[in-house]
Amino acid sequence: MKKQKLFKKIISFILTVILLSVFVPIPAAVSAISDAFSTISAGRWYSLAIKSDGTLWAWGNNMSGQLGDGTKTDRSTPVKIMEDVTAVSAGVHHSFAIKSDGSLWAWGRNTYGKLGDGTFSRMDFGFVNNDKSKPVKIMEDVISVSAGGEHSLAIKSDGSLWAWGRNNYGQIGDGIMANRSTPVKIMEDVAAISAGRNHSLALKNDGSLWVWGNNIAGQIGDGIRTNRWTPVKIMDDVVAISAGNEHSLALKSDGTVWGWGRNNYGQVGDGTRSNKWTPVKIMEDVTAISVGGEHSLALKEDGSLWGWGRNEDGQLGNDNNSRNTMSTPVKIMEDIAAVSGGWTHTIALKSDGSLWSWGYHPYRNHTTNWWSRSTPVKVMEDIMLPEQTETPDEP
Repeated sequence: MKKQKLFKKIISFILTVILLSVFVPIPAAVSAISDAFSTISAGRWYSLAIKSDGTLWAWGNNMSGQLGDGTKTDRSTPVKIMEDVTAVSAGVHHSFAIKSDGSLWAWGRNTYGKLGDGTFSRMDFGFVNNDKSKPVKIMEDVISVSAGGEHSLAIKSDGSLWAWGRNNYGQIGDGIMANRSTPVKIMEDVAAISAGRNHSLALKNDGSLWVWGNNIAGQIGDGIRTNRWTPVKIMDDVVAISAGNEHSLALKSDGTVWGWGRNNYGQVGDGTRSNKWTPVKIMEDVTAISVGGEHSLALKEDGSLWGWGRNEDGQLGNDNNSRNTMSTPVKIMEDIAAVSGGWTHTIALKSDGSLWSWGYHPYRNHTTNWWSRSTPVKVMEDIMLPEQTETPDEP
């Protein structure tokens, strides 16, 4: 009997060890997978938002069908696009949504095959229109997606990174100068992604940051002015990333924000207007970041939102009547749960589920009128908070 009890204790101990090894807290870099889920996303003159019931809503410019409502009519108020959505990403003129089953859907302009459905719209040497004004299914088992200028990135549930679209600067990352109209595999063990105008960022599970593509202004961050056709490692201990027009931001596990790339509007945030070819430290106590076209945003631990960079269209939202650009962070508002920077506007989600927007909206990015706003205005209620999303089950 004693032997049986001893045997049971040994078995119990072994099972405990196994369970602990499975459920130990994940490293900070790995947690970026859940952070990659975006329930709001600002594109170029349009916006996307997911409500708490999983419905996706869109508004603003719709010249290429990027709203996804089956038309090319601009929308001054949000319109419902689809259901059962957990994450979205708005690019320059194309959009993506991930459903709760892990399926990836795309719509909008399809130049260079950036939707990923195997077709493309050609603007030169005769016009071939394969734009999609309604969502089309692209691939399965996706946990994160990012729409860039003319290219796109996605992470599958196994951690593999896939890319497609334009590749003239190597922004796809497969080492060749060929556009891709369907996803191609680039690398493994990826936790988060961000597609800029012509460059790409990827965060691995070990916290290492990898960058590739156009490097004309130092947006790669490797200290030189050479385009990169395959990923190059830039820094370690990173938990979040964001790519803009020609600059980049990274958030480290200690809460510090680092910036590099083009800095003509102070969008890097170091107090100067000179390009930065390697990462420079900007601020501390930050929990989230987002880069717009030529402005940057950071959410601090206390829930306050800060911005810097180009501001002539009011995209910083700090009620600056002269709308001067800011080369260092300025405080915008409080009680923010998520933020997304667009080309010339910004949207922010408060902890009560209300969505606010400001900046330039020639195609009605807001729900008020055709003029720009230098202070936040409320757009919608009952938007899904980031922590309400769930990672699709692995196969």
